[in-house]
Amino acid sequence: QVQLVESGGGLVPPGGSLRLSCAASGFTFSMAVMSWFRQAPGQERDLVARIVSDGSDTYYPTSVKGRFTISRDNGNNRVYLQMNNLKPEDTARYFCNAQWIRGDAWGQGTQVTVSS
Repeated sequence: QVQLVESGGGLVPPGGSLRLSCAASGFTFSMAVMSWFRQAPGQERDLVARIVSDGSDTYYPTSVKGRFTISRDNGNNRVYLQMNNLKPEDTARYFCNAQWIRGDAWGQGTQVTVSS
């Protein structure tokens, strides 16, 4: 079955870095657009990074541009989110998302907390 499993979250002080990882299975990973979203308590789920199937193009909203970098390894069915210069407002649960022609899937998320 389709499965997305996130890892790499944790507690980090302001200015710190984390690298999230998402392991995918059950679909043709190399043909899927992969994204990271985040959701804070009481807030909507927002897109923070997107990468096309071959990795040739990415998108970031203004709030994270220059600090976050999405990448993918199609040989190992993984997508990553490198987060640098983290801020308290980056605190949220981060979710991996896959989209392909016939559907999409979500992981269970990994918690990121930025606090001193």
